[in-house]
Amino acid sequence: MANLNRVILAGNLTRDPQLSYTPSNTAVCKFGMAINRSWTDRNSGDRRDETTFVDLTAFGRQAEVINQYLTKGRGILVEGRLNYSQWTNPEGQKRSKLDVVVENFQFLGARPEGASGGRPAPAREPVRQAEPDEGWSDDPAPPAPDQDIPF
Repeated sequence: MANLNRVILAGNLTRDPQLSYTPSNTAVCKFGMAINRSWTDRNSGDRRDETTFVDLTAFGRQAEVINQYLTKGRGILVEGRLNYSQWTNPEGQKRSKLDVVVENFQFLGARPEGASGGRPAPAREPVRQAEPDEGWSDDPAPPAPDQDIPF
């Protein structure tokens, strides 16, 4: 039987990401996400809301990018896998936790006011005005032959 461990979530960060590094210098970013769901109750007709909170962990360059560009409240789409951890706390109680290990992500929503995305805008070259005698024409380009279309 085949196994599949894949999660796709879209929501908002519940706290600012926390970046740390392993002894081998691998970046690790831990953050939380809230996923909201709204529906109408069949019996009462009332509108209901439900929020699910999920802990996430990203590694490597993805961890650094998430830490650099995301803050509490920002939207993110995450694709990853479930990870189950078990440990014993200092009081001797067994504990466990289910979280998501980020494999791919995409920022959601617009950038906040004043944010440049961390990169300077590319310099624009001045636009040169064409002279009428440079061979410019008002005629459109001829259509491409049918055999050049790849579909």
